[in-house]
Amino acid sequence: MRLLLILSIFLSFFYAKPIVAVSIPPQKYILNEIANNLVEPLVIVEPGNSPHTYEPKPSQMVALSKAKLYLAIGVEFENSWLPKFKEQNPSMLIENVDKNITKIPISKNSKSGKKDPHIWLSIKNLKTIAKNTTNALIKIDSKNKDIYYQNLSKLLEKLNQVDTQIKDILKDVNPRVFLTFHPSWGYFARDYNLEQIAIEIEGKEPSPKELFNILKLAKSYNVKVIFVQPEFSTKSASLIAKELNIKIKRVSPLKESVVENLIDFAKAIKGEI
Repeated sequence: MRLLLILSIFLSFFYAKPIVAVSIPPQKYILNEIANNLVEPLVIVEPGNSPHTYEPKPSQMVALSKAKLYLAIGVEFENSWLPKFKEQNPSMLIENVDKNITKIPISKNSKSGKKDPHIWLSIKNLKTIAKNTTNALIKIDSKNKDIYYQNLSKLLEKLNQVDTQIKDILKDVNPRVFLTFHPSWGYFARDYNLEQIAIEIEGKEPSPKELFNILKLAKSYNVKVIFVQPEFSTKSASLIAKELNIKIKRVSPLKESVVENLIDFAKAIKGEI
């Protein structure tokens, strides 16, 4: 019995799935599509929280101590926490899935030069993220590289189809403008020839003069809805919506089913949902 117990423990350890940590829920979608149950995903920023200011829980730090791979995506909390993760788990490989992605300014009104971290809100960028994720997985699990490449190929085909679907949804949208409180959708706007009017700039609410200009611009385009994030307060957005007599629509950039989220956002801009 003792020998069987030891053998059972050994086999469970030997065949245990490697833990792969990701920063945000949309990465879990990509990871699951490519790994297809060959790894155990660990999402650090839980739903309802902001990746700008998130602080991992003690239980997450314990889980990270057993992770084999961390897929960083360039969100703000990583700047201070990745070194701590590495210190706790020196053998954990850290790979940046935002490699080879050209980042755009957080807002056209930005004065600091900060880049928009919401790179996953773009089919074009998701393809690059998927390729980088695949390469990272192969580094820790080369024996399954053929499976990873096959799943990547299927995912890229799916993303191409979704890109075509979104273009079709948005083809007759006019004017090609949408109003959002937090400037999260810059890459989406870039990809589909849209303009994002953001009220909040780099975490700061606009000055009275800036707000007046935003309201004037929104009225000139006859904007019907303002997009807000459930991760942030909607108090100011509610006042703006009342002033413009428009609807508020909550949409989270951190939704795990990122592809469905992008399709729904396109439909929302068109006014279908």
